[in-house]
Amino acid sequence: MQKVELLMPAGNIEKLKYAVRYGADAVYLGVVDFSLRAMRKGEIITLDNLKDAIDLAHKLGAKAYMTLNIFAFNSDIKHLEECMDIIKDANPDGILVSDFGILRLLRKYMPDVDIHVSTQTNILNYECVKFWKDMGATRVVLARELSIPEIAEIKKQVPDIEVECFIHGSQCVSFSGRCLLSDYMTNGERKANSGNCSQPCRWSYKLVEETRPGQYYEINQDDRGSHILSPKDLCLVKYLKDMINAGVDSFKVEGRTKSLYYVSAVAKTYREAIDEILKNPDADMEKYFIELKKVGNRGYTTGFALGENKPDSYSYDISKGLAGADFLFEFHDIKRYSDVVWGSNVDANLYLVKVKNKVYLNDEVEIITPSERFITNIEEIIDEKGENIELANTNADVYLRLSKEPKEYDVALARTVGVKEHVY
Repeated sequence: MQKVELLMPAGNIEKLKYAVRYGADAVYLGVVDFSLRAMRKGEIITLDNLKDAIDLAHKLGAKAYMTLNIFAFNSDIKHLEECMDIIKDANPDGILVSDFGILRLLRKYMPDVDIHVSTQTNILNYECVKFWKDMGATRVVLARELSIPEIAEIKKQVPDIEVECFIHGSQCVSFSGRCLLSDYMTNGERKANSGNCSQPCRWSYKLVEETRPGQYYEINQDDRGSHILSPKDLCLVKYLKDMINAGVDSFKVEGRTKSLYYVSAVAKTYREAIDEILKNPDADMEKYFIELKKVGNRGYTTGFALGENKPDSYSYDISKGLAGADFLFEFHDIKRYSDVVWGSNVDANLYLVKVKNKVYLNDEVEIITPSERFITNIEEIIDEKGENIELANTNADVYLRLSKEPKEYDVALARTVGVKEHVY
């Protein structure tokens, strides 16, 4: 089997670091002005720190692709042309586009950069791929609406271009993500194809009959809900072998607005799954599917990968992803016990952590790092005053003594043990 790339989202600088440390071969990132995702948390990637972000990816041994895949108006083109020197100096390994005007600018100012064609262009057939290859593209991101046999046929017909496919993450109700619902529902204030989608496909709706104003009727599906437009999340970990055999060069995970925990846990799972399937093509992927249940999801579906999309690919009862495990805390520092508790001679390490969901003394928790996954106990909780406590609340910074300690504590994360099953 050929080597394949694991491509993870980098919504900010911190997520970029964790994505690569947890196994990504490459990351994709965008700046607010030209991206289809508007970031709001963490050290957001901007034109001012774009070079720093890409340099960090390179330092960690990964590639960094920049997204310029908005549908551009005249004002966007003028602004982009003003920024081309900054983008060129940042030196991305590839640039993702969907607009012919942006492509033309890149050919003018950065003639040697690799061009990746966005899924927004609805690439569904090999003649379309040939067109983009003739236009100078080195990679195409195929539409989610394709089945695995259709992907294989495209790669067979056009073997000398890289093929990137979505393998995991949220899906849009519209065709290849080209949606105007948000624009319409917010009177143009939240434009989906300018990175600011309000996700109306996740809203709960009621039905009203025109001649009976004010009389609302519930829209039910099996009496469980009214989220009639909300697709389940894509998960194709069980079909890695088939997709590799189809010729997919890069497996893409959606989620630049997802949490640090999500990016890390998903990267770790797919890294391990890909490595195992390359060594043993007949390996059972079920254990990795179980791991992916531990991150937020709206229920999983294979989408169009196995053929026509089915009605059970929609999450009728919920709009927000539910995780099978709660993210408990992230590690920030390590101290000797005597440095935290004055006058103590206890021979132990204490870990400074940021609490994400409250934890109790003697809790059993699961720790994940890029190379580890194990269960440990919280043997002691100490607040910043050096006093012992039995409960650490959300957003608190506390010191923990653990029965088993992580080797890579600087990027270690903790979650609850096991998988909580949700009924979707």
